[in-house]
Amino acid sequence: MQLDLTPATEALARVVAGIGDDQLGAPTPCRGIAVADVLDHVDGLCVAFAAAAAKDLDAGRQAPAADGSRLGTDWRARIPSSLDHLAAAWRDDSAWTGMTRAGGIDMPGEIAGTVAIDEVVVHGWDVAVATGHGYSCHEGLLQAAYGFAQAVVARDPGGTPGLFGPPVTVPDDAPLLHRLLGLTGRDPAWRPTSPD
Repeated sequence: MQLDLTPATEALARVVAGIGDDQLGAPTPCRGIAVADVLDHVDGLCVAFAAAAAKDLDAGRQAPAADGSRLGTDWRARIPSSLDHLAAAWRDDSAWTGMTRAGGIDMPGEIAGTVAIDEVVVHGWDVAVATGHGYSCHEGLLQAAYGFAQAVVARDPGGTPGLFGPPVTVPDDAPLLHRLLGLTGRDPAWRPTSPD
């Protein structure tokens, strides 16, 4: 199942372009993780999953971290460029075949591509909602991410540390993005609290 990640990577790049320096320390729906931490994670996952697409197994040994102190000053240019490179890497048909490695885990190329979609879509929403930006994503990419999240939750219904928190109940008739967020342990109604 080859999908074009470009609609998701472009949506996240647009959000990144609108983030102010004063928002880097803002909370996100990921408990205890600030916007800068999520951006650092996105930067790392772009590198890891582009390497996975190229079957560069050595580059896929370590899971992307989430440490905003490593973000640097060029993040507004670097992260959109990394997102573009990620989408380009998965346009190659061979990326979706055979075995590869990402985050130290060996997996089929098709699964790695789907994980990359899930990561970009969900973290795109995390950063958008945390910084007051709108967010939407291509239906086909949402379907792929939702199918992946369903499989993960079926295997581990209590959440998967480092991947998903415990699922949040979302109505069956909720929008697909909201149902995906619920499966990944996020409350689709989450909004940052106003400072006192």
